[in-house]
Amino acid sequence: MKVVMLGGNTKKEIEKRLQIVAAAGNLSRADGTVTEVFESRNDYEANLKLARAVVGYGHKSISEHDYLVFAIENVTPIVEQTIIGYRLTSFTIKSRRNVDFRTAGFYIPDFKDKDGNVLPNNRKLRKEYKDYMQSLFNKYGDLVDEEIPIEDCRYVLPYSFYSNIIMGCDANEFLRMTADLLYGKNSHITELHELGLKFEELIHKYVPYLVRALDGEKEKKYYEDKLAFVDELMGKADNTNELDYYETLELGKGELLPNVRMTKYTENPDWFVLCNILMGRYQLSQKDAAEYLHRLGELEPDIKRKMMQALIHSKNQRELEQVCFSYEIPIELAVLTHITRHRLHSLIVPDFVPMWNLDNYMVPDSIKVNHEDDYRELFANNKLMMEYFKEQGVREEDLVYFYLSGNACNIYTTMNGRMLEWFSRMRTCNKAQWAIKKIADQMVAQAKLVAPLMGEGLGPSCEVEGYCPEGKDSCKLRGVVIKKANKSK
Repeated sequence: MKVVMLGGNTKKEIEKRLQIVAAAGNLSRADGTVTEVFESRNDYEANLKLARAVVGYGHKSISEHDYLVFAIENVTPIVEQTIIGYRLTSFTIKSRRNVDFRTAGFYIPDFKDKDGNVLPNNRKLRKEYKDYMQSLFNKYGDLVDEEIPIEDCRYVLPYSFYSNIIMGCDANEFLRMTADLLYGKNSHITELHELGLKFEELIHKYVPYLVRALDGEKEKKYYEDKLAFVDELMGKADNTNELDYYETLELGKGELLPNVRMTKYTENPDWFVLCNILMGRYQLSQKDAAEYLHRLGELEPDIKRKMMQALIHSKNQRELEQVCFSYEIPIELAVLTHITRHRLHSLIVPDFVPMWNLDNYMVPDSIKVNHEDDYRELFANNKLMMEYFKEQGVREEDLVYFYLSGNACNIYTTMNGRMLEWFSRMRTCNKAQWAIKKIADQMVAQAKLVAPLMGEGLGPSCEVEGYCPEGKDSCKLRGVVIKKANKSK
């Protein structure tokens, strides 16, 4: 693992970054313009003292003016998925759809017991683990050599493979992320804790005004598991025979959903969006907006569709943010980041620990043609290998690397209408990875049933906007898609 700060790390740059933060901390209480306050903050030690004090008071927002960019090398998708979950960060990641990963390398942990002690047979287990992981990479390479699409071959890659990331975030979010990795619920996963230690070193070196704040985080009681008391009750509920339902319930081992399922949505979403247009434009109450919408309908029968189309093709679409759609989604690890990286939705993903049901996995169509039996045997053997390591006393935090990219779980998300619109632009496109496109198509189809007017704005750019933003990378079906779309109207 290697973490390097890209830029902003020379003495002069550090002083300039701190000057900006100190000026932000001083602005509300100082005379003069912003530039005058900024130019007056030209003493490094004074700026450091001020920034430490203001952040120490809990006013950490001043650190949001300090933007940091990092190169993160040779970390696993366990790290990748964890840090992408932070909503105020930016990421660029080496694509598994386009790059052959057979020589990427993989992480080998020291195997520990549940108390965090390295097992006596750690050396033997590391050797067995290394040989096994290499066999999976060999299988991946065999599939690539048979010219099966790389994006499908990766389904057999274990979650130990190395990823490389460029990450950008403001210093406040960096502080939060670092504290979570050091002290939070995932800190027992050695690799995540190691990343937290790397980040801590960078804070000491390049963001010194946050050092005291980070030290203070370890004392915060919000890192305690406040829901631990539920675990015992759930265990009892899992074993009771009072209800037939509980007879088949096994915590963490649930069935994978067969398809995407919308669980709830804003009532009458089209009507609600249209009322919000009138509310914002004419300062009406919702009651009055509803009355005017009715009157407009009497004057112009197609007014609702015309208003919605005007909003769909507008840059500012706050009205769409007033309605929400919630979904349960079965999804494989191979494409989980494709939905996690969309920031403006409320996403619940199961923690990596406790281990999921490894019997839950997806089979790409290209694999089904000639390799389905071998593929299923590989997943069955992987589960057996994980159970063998567990029998050796290995804690679950070190078993997470036995997840295969094809393993799947159920996630839950709530998107507002504007987020769903953007998600559909990206993920229903023919250029999208097939698994996430399948999910997006189902989400859009279900949204259209309850919001048909808004639904006309859901879909790829070629259908909704009449153009393809992919340029030379277009799927080349624009003419066909547009013709088909026009015929349906």
